[in-house]
Amino acid sequence: MTAAAAGATAGRASANGAVALLLVIYTLNYLDRQIVNIVAEPIKTELGLLDWQLGLLTGLAFAVFYTVLGIPLARHADRARTDRPVLIAACLGVWSAMTALCGLATTYVQLLLARIGVGVGEAGCSPAAHSLISDIVPRERRASAMAIYSMGIPLGKLFGLLIGGVIAQALGWRMSFLLLGVPGVLLALVTWKLLPEPRRRRPVPAAPPVHTSIMASLRQLTPIPTFWTITFGGAFMSFLSYGQTAFLGSFFIRAHGVNVGEAGVMLGLALGGAGAIGTWLGGRIADRWSRRDRRAYVLAPAVASGLGALLFVTAILSRDLWPALAILAAATALTSVWYGPVFATVQSLVEPDQRAMAAAVHLFFVNLIGLGLGPLTFGILSDLLNSSGLGPAEGLRYALLAGSATTVVAIGFFLVASRTIRADLK
Repeated sequence: MTAAAAGATAGRASANGAVALLLVIYTLNYLDRQIVNIVAEPIKTELGLLDWQLGLLTGLAFAVFYTVLGIPLARHADRARTDRPVLIAACLGVWSAMTALCGLATTYVQLLLARIGVGVGEAGCSPAAHSLISDIVPRERRASAMAIYSMGIPLGKLFGLLIGGVIAQALGWRMSFLLLGVPGVLLALVTWKLLPEPRRRRPVPAAPPVHTSIMASLRQLTPIPTFWTITFGGAFMSFLSYGQTAFLGSFFIRAHGVNVGEAGVMLGLALGGAGAIGTWLGGRIADRWSRRDRRAYVLAPAVASGLGALLFVTAILSRDLWPALAILAAATALTSVWYGPVFATVQSLVEPDQRAMAAAVHLFFVNLIGLGLGPLTFGILSDLLNSSGLGPAEGLRYALLAGSATTVVAIGFFLVASRTIRADLK
């Protein structure tokens, strides 16, 4: 093996190791974000809450601070002097500590404030991670790398629902937060020491880059139509995903008669395992298909999302537990395809010194619409249908079905993006 080939192999191994560590971090990110969903019913019962209050707790209260703070933290991550692993480690320590504090809350307001703290900590993770991955992974493998990182979403759901549900069933919902929050504080130290930063090997520029302000970054993104269409396509897919996930645990408890521990195991495997497979396949398919046609980055998500929505409706209408879970798993795999291709496209549309900022603006809309409004809207719909005479189980069933129509909007944005993506990527 030549010296150049050996260096390339070592560089690829280092990049793979960094992406693997970022996957573990993002898994904890989503685990801490989503654990509240599986313990929503015990929290509702103990604190005497309505579904709209659960929606606020699981969505908007977290999303507002997560999305707004993500932009200045991303601007900081884009600066040449910023050490992104240090930033990611600090954010990881904060959100993990705040997750543990959720377990100490005795009132709704205290729990709401702790959830806001989780959002504050998580705000700085993904923009910096997207930027870092784009620096260490070549463009032709970027969708696959982004998909591997994005597997943290379904894996976080898997472990959050499965482990959180089992702990809540055995020890109570507060111990779920406490026991799952502490490991992140320890991982923050590992991240600070082990995660590589390419900037440490580069000379720091004497002058700052041209695009130094948030407004300058936004002005650069404004004339790129593909950025905005895939952003809103992802936002409406997230609206559906967050809204469903926030109440699927409650739905299976109410409609199928399982307890919180059983719901956690079943949904953890159905949503997490299948979602991880779909996310990984989405990146691989997009990277391979895009060699012939770059529209693959948006056409693959459009086709998969449509099929996934049809299967989701079938799963929710099913009155039998096991067929419903099997169909739900297939639906989740398909509706997870979009993560890698869309995140990779965002990074490929901008210059290197704008990558974290582009990711933050993208995630601002994705999470404000998806995480902020999804659970709250599904909760309001459930309360309205419940009070109309359908009852808590059937009211929630039809709220989940009504929300599925959002997929049509997302597919529309992806198809519009297919008309501009080839020109914008040039």
